Amino acid sequence: MDSINRQQPEENHEDLQGAGARKKIKELADKASSCFFSTSVSEEQPFITRPMAEQKIDEEGAIWFLSANDSYKNKQIAANPVVQLLFQGGSYSDFLHLTGMATITEDKQIIKELWNPFLKVWFTEGENDPRISVIKVDPVEGYYWDTKHNKIVVTIKRLVGAITGKTLDDSIEGNISV
Repeated sequence: MDSINRQQPEENHEDLQGAGARKKIKELADKASSCFFSTSVSEEQPFITRPMAEQKIDEEGAIWFLSANDSYKNKQIAANPVVQLLFQGGSYSDFLHLTGMATITEDKQIIKELWNPFLKVWFTEGENDPRISVIKVDPVEGYYWDTKHNKIVVTIKRLVGAITGKTLDDSIEGNISV
């Protein structure tokens, strides 16, 4: 039985490295605006996952979060800094999986830069709440799945494919190495 990739008339795999990888990380993570953040990533135990909203994605591809310094997440990162991030920006595209190294700081300047008034729900004393910490995730590797074109082109290709019985999938996917 042929896989969908063999039936595909277009190239649908492209590995990204360096600047191209960082650009794709920023593009897909920005579309999602939140992710599943997994800690305790190891072969010995199942990882622990929770939703998190990223506050910033910088030009180097680092992803920044605010977190309570007394959270289980921070304790887990202190024990093992390897984390996984899972993003989904749309129903049919904009998927991103990253593995990276997390570091924690309580740098007040960074907290001020990342602060958003909606965060007061978790940090009731505002940006000066003594419980705020910053988690920076430096991605190392990952995998992405996206579309090559805009939603209109994707929809047309799917309709034509359904009518003709041909695989006209507009997806593009590949490994990411930062």
